[in-house]
Amino acid sequence: MAGVQLEHVVREYTMGRTTIRAVDDISFTIPEGKYTIILGASGAGKSTVLNILGGMDSPTSGRVTVNGREISGFNKRQLTEYRRESIGFVFQFYNLMPNLTVLENVELASQICKNPLDARQVLAMVGLGDRLNNFPAQCSGGEQQRGAIARALAKNPDVLLCDEPTGALDYQTGKAILALLYDLCKKSRKRWWWSPTTGRWRRRRTCSFG
Repeated sequence: MAGVQLEHVVREYTMGRTTIRAVDDISFTIPEGKYTIILGASGAGKSTVLNILGGMDSPTSGRVTVNGREISGFNKRQLTEYRRESIGFVFQFYNLMPNLTVLENVELASQICKNPLDARQVLAMVGLGDRLNNFPAQCSGGEQQRGAIARALAKNPDVLLCDEPTGALDYQTGKAILALLYDLCKKSRKRWWWSPTTGRWRRRRTCSFG
């Protein structure tokens, strides 16, 4: 089945004699082409869920299926391939390479996957067509985040995961970034996930934790 499915997923971390259950028996299904927001208080496990979906972490128990593939049973090599070919990730703090131009940052990411999109076209799509040769330090916060989004999109991923992508931006710039993400999701018909710090954005399909 095309889509994302979590079944009774648990993630525990052990520190000494203490076991912390970051994700506690969650189950949900998201069909293809949905823009989904994960809501919950700080520490509710939102980022942990994104990390599991992105193949950067594995559940302690339960099943995670993406496009018919049970990624919760993948070994390290399979997870690496999954992250490279199927996942795009947008972080809160951009993480652009400071010694590369905006264009070079996007081209670098597109070199690791099989069917990348054209870097110049993707940058034009997010409104950075006139910033190709700028370095990150020469761009505003909103422009850097658009560059980070373009870098993730250039991989042509099946799933785009955004962990608090507006957390480092002012309110108006954050709204513009969210509008951009939603518009691009509708055009691409991919599955996009966004994890906010608060519950301000409840207009789209949501999954609440905690």
